[in-house]
Amino acid sequence: MSIHTVEIPEGNAVFGSTTSAFESFGYSAAVRANGLLFIAGTIGRRADGTIPDTIEEQTRLAMRKIEEILRLENLDVSALVDVTSYHVDIHQHLPGFSEVKKRLVKAVPTWTIIGVSGLASPGLLVEIRAIAAYPDASR
Repeated sequence: MSIHTVEIPEGNAVFGSTTSAFESFGYSAAVRANGLLFIAGTIGRRADGTIPDTIEEQTRLAMRKIEEILRLENLDVSALVDVTSYHVDIHQHLPGFSEVKKRLVKAVPTWTIIGVSGLASPGLLVEIRAIAAYPDASR
């Protein structure tokens, strides 16, 4: 089985200073294996490391990071096959999340939405992990 770690280039405009988390916490942004791309939980932190106050902006930023990972692998959101999102105060924030999701994700992957009591940093409201499929399964 061939496994490839997707590296986010230093100075990437979308990720900015947040790429330090990969080394600090010892994980990869994404891993390619058996024709699938496994994207780690992605949060809506700005490139400068600050956390927006709204679920809408956090969702938009998290999805933009997922789009960037997909772009680095010559894919787009239509390649998503399975997504899981984790939500703090799910009942309060789900409408804003859903509104942004509907605008940004036109594909129809499976999607599991889970309410949680908290995420890695105070102020984070959503984290999104995803699996995408390559059109050429031999990758």
